[in-house]
Amino acid sequence: MISTAFESKKQLEDIIGAAFAAAARAGELPQTPPPDFTVRVPADTARGDFATNAAMAAAKTMRVPPMKAAEILARHFDLSGTAVERFEIAAPGFINFFVSQDWFCQSVGEILEKGTSYGRSDYGAGRKVMVEFVSANPTGPMHMGNARGGAIGDCLAAALDWSGHDVTREFYLNDAGNQIEKFASSLEARYLQIFLGEEIVPFPEDGYQGEDIKDHAERFAELYGDKFVGTDPALRRQALVDYALPLNIEALRTTLERYRIRYDVWFKESSLHPDAINEVIDLLTRRGYTYEADGALWYRATEFGAEKDDVLVRANGISTYFAADIAYHYNKFVVRGFDKVINVWGADHHGHVARLQGAMDALGVGGFKLDVVLMQMVRLMKDGQPYRMSKRSGKAITLEDLIEEIPIDAARFYFNMREPGSTFDFDLDLAIDETSKNPVYYVQYAHARICSILKNLGAEGITPRAVTREELALLTAPEERELIRQLGQLPEEIITAARQYDPARLTHYVSEVATLFHKFYNVCRVKGEPEPLMQARLALCVAARTVIANTLQLLKITAPEVM
Repeated sequence: MISTAFESKKQLEDIIGAAFAAAARAGELPQTPPPDFTVRVPADTARGDFATNAAMAAAKTMRVPPMKAAEILARHFDLSGTAVERFEIAAPGFINFFVSQDWFCQSVGEILEKGTSYGRSDYGAGRKVMVEFVSANPTGPMHMGNARGGAIGDCLAAALDWSGHDVTREFYLNDAGNQIEKFASSLEARYLQIFLGEEIVPFPEDGYQGEDIKDHAERFAELYGDKFVGTDPALRRQALVDYALPLNIEALRTTLERYRIRYDVWFKESSLHPDAINEVIDLLTRRGYTYEADGALWYRATEFGAEKDDVLVRANGISTYFAADIAYHYNKFVVRGFDKVINVWGADHHGHVARLQGAMDALGVGGFKLDVVLMQMVRLMKDGQPYRMSKRSGKAITLEDLIEEIPIDAARFYFNMREPGSTFDFDLDLAIDETSKNPVYYVQYAHARICSILKNLGAEGITPRAVTREELALLTAPEERELIRQLGQLPEEIITAARQYDPARLTHYVSEVATLFHKFYNVCRVKGEPEPLMQARLALCVAARTVIANTLQLLKITAPEVM
């Protein structure tokens, strides 16, 4: 018998699919492929433990009244060997399935047996997936978009890992091109101003204005004095970049690790120059997708749905950022062999998605292998007002500022409370609130509460023991069954979060587990009941603790035992 909600849904999907085929063979339904349908846990579980809309889906594609389609399908269900005890047809055409008490017993037993591995599955079958996220410009500190992108990307990668994919987390370092030239000229101006004065050395109009640029220039001057004032400008700029860029990169790494993000690969754009970029340009040329105009080399992007063609090599012979981006993604797919690449980008990059997918098609790689999660910005709120001021630059709050302001647990949880494409207000006051109003505190408190229950009972000599199927069968209260049903959905929630690129499903899920646990514990006593029922409820407490801890571990949020 199959116990978890995910496996049970899949089994029911197979049974319903077989019923469509059997009904077609019997001439009761058309000989057409089954329609798309769902099997889900209904909102009102009094009407069934699982429900399907298969009959209503058939009504649309097969021109059969939904109630009649439901009756036809029902005649061909083979439910032998399943946990389904009975099913009902309900208007306007739902089919509701009711599972046995043994299904609930097995669900708890499986969680207890698998422990810290509960929730993991082989759904991804080891497919090689890269998640590239944050990839902040190394010329300055990370901002709030990186804070959200980091939480989303890292938790999405974890969901893919838990669902059986071979996952690589990657940071793309833009250590070449225009931004590095701008970085160099900004550092140079600040360095020369120290010795020659701001009146003599104007600052570039498009230069980086941050205090970090001044700090780097001052420390460089402390180390080398005026040694580079009279040298060749190119040599001076290179020396400044060689000094400051590694410090910035290390600062990025340190801040991200503090934010609990560790990358498998830090990929440097400079490694693509010039050979890898020239290789993809040559390949595009051989495939007939480039041409020369106005002294530049262009890519025929319009042949792949773009509104205009793109420059690959400027008239001055320097390749564009887009050319480097094409080479980078060619490297991901062809050189390193990833089956799927997922980029987490800010919503302002939406116009770049189709261009890059089209370029992969032009190279013969397949743009469908590249998916992009577009992420909206977050508005920080404090004392009911927008909060903008950065302690460092005076202009915008950075990731470093944020994790000094609020607990990292709260940051990672809050940034995954909404799907990536939605905007929301991040309440800094609520994030540090130690009450049930704070969503992450509420979930962590549920875990700590279970630990406290077990500790207090242990002090009285009452400890969880192995329970029998007959003892677990005593968990028949609605609150118990509701909690067990929710616990059994963790593997599916992880798979769905991975499939839909939406780790917010996991914060919603674990919040609901916490709610249902509090509801169960407020109604169903543990201590003072007959020993078999007490042990069954203790087992349910341990199962709930396991699910909460595993979900928080996936999100890289702590699961405290005391609060």
